[in-house]
Amino acid sequence: MRILLISAYEASSHKAWANTLMNCLSEHRWSYLSLPARHFAWRIRGNAMSFAFDPRFKSTLEQPYDLVIATSMTDCVGLKAFCPDLQQIPWLLYFHENQFAYPASDKQQGLIEMQMMTLYSALAADLCVFNSQFNKDSFFDGARALLKKLPDYVSPDWLINTEQKSQVLPVPLDIQSQSEKCGSRTLVEVQTIKLVWSARWEFDKGPDRLLAILEELERRDVAYEIAILGEQFRSIPKEFNQIKTQFSHRITQFGFAESRVDYLAFLASADIVLSTALHEFQGLSVLEAVALGCVPVLPNRQVYPELFGDEYLYSSDIKNKQVEAKAAVDLIQRLVVNAQKAPLVSQYLAKVLLPHYDALIKKMND
Repeated sequence: MRILLISAYEASSHKAWANTLMNCLSEHRWSYLSLPARHFAWRIRGNAMSFAFDPRFKSTLEQPYDLVIATSMTDCVGLKAFCPDLQQIPWLLYFHENQFAYPASDKQQGLIEMQMMTLYSALAADLCVFNSQFNKDSFFDGARALLKKLPDYVSPDWLINTEQKSQVLPVPLDIQSQSEKCGSRTLVEVQTIKLVWSARWEFDKGPDRLLAILEELERRDVAYEIAILGEQFRSIPKEFNQIKTQFSHRITQFGFAESRVDYLAFLASADIVLSTALHEFQGLSVLEAVALGCVPVLPNRQVYPELFGDEYLYSSDIKNKQVEAKAAVDLIQRLVVNAQKAPLVSQYLAKVLLPHYDALIKKMND
């Protein structure tokens, strides 16, 4: 099958997902188009023009295809309008995230326009696929709420058919899990707890909450070290500078790992993977860390209750990060004392999920 794969905002996790599909489902003939992960507001509004009118993409867009798979940042309506040959083939829209569950920020601009563009794309696609049930539910709940606010000639019923056809299929972990190699690892009581935090360096991943947790660990005189990984962009929240200065004696890595091998080595060497996210639809970096034997310490919000049991979740307190930090450190200490095992996440491994992707792709062309 000839497949055009489009990533309109190629964040590192989106790129890894695309590469996993193309490398592991090599029986299909893949063509890949992507735009860099920068200038977010422009990218989500202007990607259709960027693809359609840039001569670098012209020959790829003019090839014959049996299926288009696009990430949810892609302006499906605009691309179909600019590239008529793409109108007569099936479109699968894959949601790594959605704009309806994004945490409020004083830096947000044009959020409703971004939400509407994604809504147009969902309605124009033949099938919407989400990486988690939380992602799916928050998208359709948010879209209905938005439609109810619009003045006239709208109906939430527009979404019924799209939602009924939609599916949940997580991003596969292209990784050999710790459980495959030596069984589920146990968190034993150690002299120094090795933590890893591996989210994007943006406000929605809770850097202020990470800072509060580190301060609470210091107040309790907990022996720990931490690797702070994750993708960085042009604008970095100010908390990271404070963390680097205040906790330099605790930090074993500060910034994006030089290679995938180095990144996985940091995960495999840690005892606990910590999240402070306010915005998380699958938690891919957390799942990778758990697959490599880390015990998760996560807020009981976003997608996390869907992934893990209560024993790995600390109480969420959006309004008071100090209260939340105390709950997180309580959980860290409890897990260590109880020698907690890392949960199994084998259901997310590529060898399990890729056959489902392949079956879905073939069904789209029936």
